Amino acid sequence: MENVSDRKCVHIELGQQSLQLLPERAVWWKHERTLLIADTHFGKEATFRFASIPVPDQTQDSLSRLTSLIERLEPGRIVVLGDLLHARRGRCETVFEEITSWRAQHAAIETVLVRGNHDDAAGDPPAAWKFHCVDEPWTLGSLALRHIPSPEPPQVATLAGHLHPVVRLSGRGRDSLRLPCFLLRSNQLILPAFSPFVDGKALALQNNDQVFAVADDQVISV
Repeated sequence: MENVSDRKCVHIELGQQSLQLLPERAVWWKHERTLLIADTHFGKEATFRFASIPVPDQTQDSLSRLTSLIERLEPGRIVVLGDLLHARRGRCETVFEEITSWRAQHAAIETVLVRGNHDDAAGDPPAAWKFHCVDEPWTLGSLALRHIPSPEPPQVATLAGHLHPVVRLSGRGRDSLRLPCFLLRSNQLILPAFSPFVDGKALALQNNDQVFAVADDQVISV
């Protein structure tokens, strides 16, 4: 198993656990051999095409990024922190075939879905994907795993998604750049959306927030 380059990721401690924030918009929990991602929104492009809005499909791109992480890290488990599927109208045959084929290639890996709000509407994934579907919060080790972040500072260290956080960086003049980011706030880590085809939200930062931006192939503290 290859180690993640320290030059490309950020190490944090949360709930007495060491986590690595990866530029692929994922978290590597080495102690549990668990890879965590949030908000894949598979089928979103199909939902747009159903509404006669032509957009390119990015399912294979997302699956390729996951495959690269699997080959490098050799996780025993992948946890999706909600919104695996985007909508019921996105449950199209092509998307399902692509993911079913990908899942068959990595059948030995345990996969868990912590249901999100989009999953409630879209429904659980097909049985062929072999996902263990659970409601939030789902506890693994000393961490609570959710889709929607806890509105109050949680007593148990928590990982969540849902908000699709981005950070706006401003340069000289009027130049600015929006980057997906990890947000560490009040004992809670919020992951960026794994899918590049979602709207990000620049959150109003609070005191003691820590922001880690995904810039090309690295994660940087800002």
